[in-house]
Amino acid sequence: MSSIANVTDATFKQEVLDSEVPVLVDFWAPWCGPCRMVGPVVDDIAAEYTGQVKVVKLNTDENPTIASNYGIRSIPTLIVFKGGRQVDTVVGAVPKTTLSKTLAQYL
Repeated sequence: MSSIANVTDATFKQEVLDSEVPVLVDFWAPWCGPCRMVGPVVDDIAAEYTGQVKVVKLNTDENPTIASNYGIRSIPTLIVFKGGRQVDTVVGAVPKTTLSKTLAQYL
């Protein structure tokens, strides 16, 4: 099982913005088909980058404030944060190679 944590509006700052390592945030919702498709890819990334990247999920239905703050209009949206700042965004169900290449730039 992967080490993916769920974050909320309340824990976002502590878990993501204050993180010592880059963070990949998966903005998703249970009803979203493409989100379910990208889920296993995100799990693989979490396992592959253990210790280098923190991977978290944020349910946009339950946590609309953070989703709104980052202008999430379609899901899945994956955002890379480093040093408390948004440094990259990937929208849609993308292959693992795309996510790996995106993350590699920030390690």
